[in-house]
Amino acid sequence: MRILTLLYSSALIIGAFVASHAKELPNIVLIIADDCTYRDLGCYGGQAHTPNIDALASEGMRFTRCFQSAPMCSPTRHSIYTGQHPVKSGAYPNHTFVEEETKSIVQYLKPLGYRVGQSGKTHVQPESVFSWEKIPGDRNPDFEEIDGFIEECTDRREPFCLLLCSNEPHTPWDKGDPSRYELSKIKLPPYFVDTPETREGMQRYLAEITYFDEEVGKTIELLKKHGQFENTLLIVLSEQGSALPFAKWTCYDNGLQSGFIAYWNGYIEPGSTNHAMVEYIDLLPTFIELAGGEVDDVVDGRSLLEVFAGKQDHKDVVFGEMTSRGINSGPESFGIRSVRTDRYKYIWNFTPEVKFTNACTVAPEFQSWIKLAEAGDADALDKVNRYHFRPEFELYDLQFDPLEWNNLAGRIEYEEVEFALRDMLLDWMAFCGDQGQKTEMNALARIRRPKKVK
Repeated sequence: MRILTLLYSSALIIGAFVASHAKELPNIVLIIADDCTYRDLGCYGGQAHTPNIDALASEGMRFTRCFQSAPMCSPTRHSIYTGQHPVKSGAYPNHTFVEEETKSIVQYLKPLGYRVGQSGKTHVQPESVFSWEKIPGDRNPDFEEIDGFIEECTDRREPFCLLLCSNEPHTPWDKGDPSRYELSKIKLPPYFVDTPETREGMQRYLAEITYFDEEVGKTIELLKKHGQFENTLLIVLSEQGSALPFAKWTCYDNGLQSGFIAYWNGYIEPGSTNHAMVEYIDLLPTFIELAGGEVDDVVDGRSLLEVFAGKQDHKDVVFGEMTSRGINSGPESFGIRSVRTDRYKYIWNFTPEVKFTNACTVAPEFQSWIKLAEAGDADALDKVNRYHFRPEFELYDLQFDPLEWNNLAGRIEYEEVEFALRDMLLDWMAFCGDQGQKTEMNALARIRRPKKVK
């Protein structure tokens, strides 16, 4: 009876929303960072100065458990715009693409009356699928052009979906004001090695997060300027973790978990926090339902409208995949898959015999760790080895070990948990058509990029 009551209540909430917005569809604005660890944002307890994002969180909803399917740029963006898991859509390595017949946010929302515009970083292919109105702005959004787009939509009374894709704080960290962050006062996470290079890198990275926060502020200013702020679902995402160690390119929470702030006047409770487990693939079906459309069966995500209305549960399990084949400074192959429940994370490393490398391991920060390890520093040696060399299976109790440092895989007392998670992971891989190492070795066929892959 309780389940029926909840379902009935949710139906009433959505029904009331549809009725109240029948004459005026809300705008949709999605702002996404690039390589930003969610823990570093101010409203998530981090030390980055993010006044605009923090203010938006105080006016909207802050999600504490949002996840993406892959800890890399290109598959992440493909999954947002198609609503599909990376291997299932074929867009699973970096610099990837989907097939010509794939439907994206454009083909879903345009027939429902929306103008779909995009400014800043794209990293998706082919253009025939992602055929939005390209607003000038190469690596970052161009706010003068965005101003004109919003003005035109406002004058024509056209609802718009605006995708604003920043390139910050992606390396090289050369924007913002590093002097805001005093080197000696920067707090390094416990999984970092404290070296001058690490502190300097962290300083410049934090400065770029603040630069991204300013982009969020400019977006809000333009929406208010044209009287569209109160009729807009505004979402800010931090994307996968930073290019510093133990984040991007990994299936740890620092790589797969994202900051997610949502504002929607009259629908989302101001200053609310939501602990539901949600995924990036849930965004597209949310937008479609909001616009009054029907979600295709091919879409893997589930609408968040009930969650925006305050529901505190959504999914019991989320999945992740990392494909190193084709990445800069990567190994020949190091595929990773993961499954996460409310309490446990299970990771499967396909090639534990291979040394794990990427752009992070050749960067000055990690190289300073190696130098210290070679000089006999035990902490540096441990962290360098942890990053380079992974066991085949990893299991973490996130309730007591949120930073995923104490591997429980293989312990007899966790055997039941490990087997159950492995079965879930294998079922998901089968659903996606993921054949494990065979899929990894086929990854280069799913890459399109202008220069030769090394």
